[in-house]
Amino acid sequence: VQLQASGGGLVQAGGSLRLSCVVSGRTLSGYNVAWFRQAPGKEREFVAGIRRSGGTTYYADSAKGRFTISRDNAKNTVYLQMNSLKPEDTAAYYCAIDKSLILSSMRDGDAYDYWGQGTLVTVSS
Repeated sequence: VQLQASGGGLVQAGGSLRLSCVVSGRTLSGYNVAWFRQAPGKEREFVAGIRRSGGTTYYADSAKGRFTISRDNAKNTVYLQMNSLKPEDTAAYYCAIDKSLILSSMRDGDAYDYWGQGTLVTVSS
């Protein structure tokens, strides 16, 4: 299984980026998906998640109203649209998938089986 994240870069505060995560080796429709991030010197944190059935989405408080997670099962790709970016959004962003995740574990990174390599987002002030 491979998860290839891309779309990171340098952007000014207030700008937007769209991250993509292409999954190979698995059929994405059968998996719950999430984005996590880790800033230098900080712990990994949940950003957004989307369930495999129904497509219900979940967001960290820091992401609500600014970020949107979506999935295109036909393309085996997950997206994270990030608007109104802030310097505190600077981090490496990782996508992760899991087949049998229970709802209460959606925000727990340790519960995910497969991870991408990360894409770096830098927001300048």
